[in-house]
Amino acid sequence: MSEDTSGKGAATAAPAYDIQKILKALPHRYPLLLVDRVKALEIDERIHAVKAVTFNEQFFQGHFPGRPIMPGVLQIEALAQAAGILAVETLELAGSGKLVYFMAIEEAKFRSPVEPGVLLDLEAGFIQKRARVCKFWGKASVEGKVTCEVQFTAMIADAPQG
Repeated sequence: MSEDTSGKGAATAAPAYDIQKILKALPHRYPLLLVDRVKALEIDERIHAVKAVTFNEQFFQGHFPGRPIMPGVLQIEALAQAAGILAVETLELAGSGKLVYFMAIEEAKFRSPVEPGVLLDLEAGFIQKRARVCKFWGKASVEGKVTCEVQFTAMIADAPQG
């Protein structure tokens, strides 16, 4: 994200999130919280977040012994969580009790394995935005090399009562 010196657009950019702000924006918790930091967030547009992939992740115990690789579905989940933060901020849903649920996953492509010890860059943005349904694009990468690309649709809904 480049610095805006014109004064325009400054009101649309949100500061980077640390883990405490992420915990306030998302209902996810360990072991399924897959966003560690938000580096940049452009309201109404896009987000750039990061997942530090460590050998201590639970899924590496069985995926795969002797050749640990982050499951592709968890890469998509990490992208969806980043997009969830973007939606919560853009639609001003923080503290509303609303959740962002998957409706569809389309055009998922896995390009390269993700191994322990890397920072997984998570980039997502709006393709279409409505009050209750949003469509996003997502791209995960390690050091500029794309590992996963996907489009997905999510619904904004009330949390289940119970």
